[in-house]
Amino acid sequence: MSFTSLLINTCTIKRFADTGADDYGQPTKVWETLVGGIDCRHVSGKGTEIKVGQEVVLVYDELFIGDVDVTEQDRVVVDGSTYEVLSVVTRQDGIGTHHKHLYLEIVK
Repeated sequence: MSFTSLLINTCTIKRFADTGADDYGQPTKVWETLVGGIDCRHVSGKGTEIKVGQEVVLVYDELFIGDVDVTEQDRVVVDGSTYEVLSVVTRQDGIGTHHKHLYLEIVK
C-alpha cells in the first residue's frame, strides 16, 4: 500500500498576507489560499503533548500531507473546518523528504 493511497481527505493551506493599506495607511492582511486541493489525511483522536514556544499544548488533530510548503504561521482548512498549524515535522525516507506531519488546533 502506497502513502498516497492513504491520503483520503482534501485540504487547503492558507497564509496571512498583506493586501494593501486601509484608509489610515495601515497594512491590511487576510488569509489567502496558498495551495488548494491537496491530498491529505486528517486524524483526530488521542491527545498528544507538543511544545509550542514555551508552552506545552495538548493536540487532538493531526494532518499528514506530501512535501508541501507549510509553516507554523499557516492555517489549514479540512472538510470545512479551519485549523492553526502548531507544528510541522518533516518525515524522511532513505532518499529525502517523504511527507510532513502537522499538529493542528481548531480555530474557534
